[in-house]
Amino acid sequence: MNNQSQDHALTTNQKWTIASTSAGFALENMDVMFLSFALSSIIASLHISGAQAGLIATVTNLGMLAGGILFGLIGDRFGRVKTFTYTVFIFAFATAAMYFADNIQLIYLFRFIAGIGAGGEYGVGITLIAESFAANKIGKMTSVAAIGGQIGAVLAAIAAAFIIPAFGWNALFLIGLVPVILTYFIRRNLHESDAFVTSHQKTADTNTKQPVRISSMFKTPGIAFQTIALMIMVVVQIAGYFGLMNWLPTIMQHKLNLTVSGSSVWMIATIVGMSIGMLVFGNILDFFGPRRAFGIFLLGSAVSVFAITLANNEATMLIAGAILGFFSNGMFGGYGAVISRLYPTEIRATANNVIVNTGRAIGGFSSLAIGILMDHYTLPVVMGCLSAMYIISFVVMLSIPGLRKLSTHAHHEVAPKATTVEAN
Repeated sequence: MNNQSQDHALTTNQKWTIASTSAGFALENMDVMFLSFALSSIIASLHISGAQAGLIATVTNLGMLAGGILFGLIGDRFGRVKTFTYTVFIFAFATAAMYFADNIQLIYLFRFIAGIGAGGEYGVGITLIAESFAANKIGKMTSVAAIGGQIGAVLAAIAAAFIIPAFGWNALFLIGLVPVILTYFIRRNLHESDAFVTSHQKTADTNTKQPVRISSMFKTPGIAFQTIALMIMVVVQIAGYFGLMNWLPTIMQHKLNLTVSGSSVWMIATIVGMSIGMLVFGNILDFFGPRRAFGIFLLGSAVSVFAITLANNEATMLIAGAILGFFSNGMFGGYGAVISRLYPTEIRATANNVIVNTGRAIGGFSSLAIGILMDHYTLPVVMGCLSAMYIISFVVMLSIPGLRKLSTHAHHEVAPKATTVEAN
């Protein structure tokens, strides 16, 4: 594949790369949303407590962290395409296995295994994109793939509405087998990137093959700071997403006396805003660089999350939700884009998976934190805390030297690098 031709039509492998990763992210997010839609039915049918039910999502997030570490290392050692299909297989069969779960212990087991597959898939998929497209296209393409996740959420809602009332919550998870079909087409049509093949061949020829180690992400004080700072940014990203999506519909129902259907319309408006935000963010990232892109969206999130408290009717709620979704989740695809350019080929998938899934594991507790705040403080105070969280992420972002370098070279690079962008 010739990266220099990427300003024109996409190559066949590029088309398969973006189609496969988008579909994979859609199916992964669909799997996660299945649990959200089925949770009340699971509680009722298995007679479990709220604490036991809440632990299901926590176990899934821990599985994602374990899978992210494991499959990041495997992807960097043995190849992205094979590893991507393995992760899809794992979360597909573990999701379908929920059909047979008749006690909470089996649910914990299957959700942990599904998390392993889903957590491993993210970094490998993002790395495939980063190594298949020119550097000035990566932001847009990772954002397109992230939109696939939003499509998965919509499809999950539609499937849940039809299947759960007719066949029960167990049957919903059988749709998890659909991704298995995807792996067949991936294996037949998708090829390893030039960057991975070149790096792999170079180390083989010079007999310098070294084991892939997570410690490479902390090998100097500068790189260690960069890794931890990116983790903090992703924690804020995930915390904001889960906290807002889990709590705001309920908050809006109480604040505006809305019905569940009314809050569902709000959710749709928010998801639409997220998808548009992802496309806009990706283009800003590619053209102006990450500092300006993240700066605009982090400050926009800080303002819009607090401004939503001013919504006083259904119309303003829908507008506020769309704007909040635009800023708060529009930048999600950007993390994989910058991580892929800040770390070398031999550690790229590992870096993506470890950083993002650490964010998922820690940020996933935001729902609990917001619940505690809601019990003791007013809505403006809670939203003010979320707003402050985005300001902290903004300050951390400005402190990462590697992002400054990427922003400086935003207009000049045309191919993804296979060397480290050093953190000073």
